[in-house]
Amino acid sequence: MNAIVRRLGRVDYAPTWRAMQAFTDARDETTPDELWFLEHDAVFTQGLNGRAEHVLAPGDIPVVGIDRGGQVTYHGPGQLVMYALVDLRRLGIGVRDLVVALENSVIALAAGHGVRATGRREAPGVYVGARKLASIGLRVRRGCSYHGLALNVDMDLEPFGRINPCGMAGLAMTQLTSEGAAADVGAAALALAPLACRELRLDWDGTWSEGV
Repeated sequence: MNAIVRRLGRVDYAPTWRAMQAFTDARDETTPDELWFLEHDAVFTQGLNGRAEHVLAPGDIPVVGIDRGGQVTYHGPGQLVMYALVDLRRLGIGVRDLVVALENSVIALAAGHGVRATGRREAPGVYVGARKLASIGLRVRRGCSYHGLALNVDMDLEPFGRINPCGMAGLAMTQLTSEGAAADVGAAALALAPLACRELRLDWDGTWSEGV
C-alpha cells in the first residue's frame, strides 16, 4: 500500500490539527498512511501535560492547548513541520520506534548538509551538541499516530526565548542555516520525505499530493 505524501504550504494551526483528528477518527485498516509537510503561522502549542510556568512571555503570539504529549513549543514560518499519520499496528512498531524513526530521518537530512546531529533517549528530538534542531510531539489514538516533528530550517528563533522550549529552561535552539547549511523549507521537505518514508518503512512512489 503506497503512502500519500502531501504538501500543504503555509497553513493556520487549529484547522490543520482538527483535520488530523478527523483523518485519524475516520481511517480504518485499509486507509493509506499519510505524511503532511507544511509551515505554520506563528503559534505556541501546549501539550496535554504542559505547565503554564513554561510559557514565559508569549506577547502577541497565540498559545493553543492541544492533545499531543510534551510541553510547550513554537511553530512559525521557516520551520518545516511533518505530521506522521501512520497506523502503528499495521507497521508493527511502537511509539518509541516511531520517535526514533522521525529522529533518524532528521539526523540523515542534517548529515547531508555536513551537520552532525543526534537524538536523546531522555529528551526526544534532534540536537546539534546541546542545541535543539527539531522537536517531536505525538498522539496515538486507536493505534494510529498524528502530530509529528518540527524541524527548524531558516526562521526567526526569537520566539523560543519567550518559552521554556519543551519544558527545558535555558534550552538553546538552533536551525539548519545557523549550523552552516544552505537550506529552505521547500528543499528540506523534498529531502526529508524519502528519508522519513525509508525510516518508517512506507512505500511511496515519489508523487506529491497538494492540500488535504
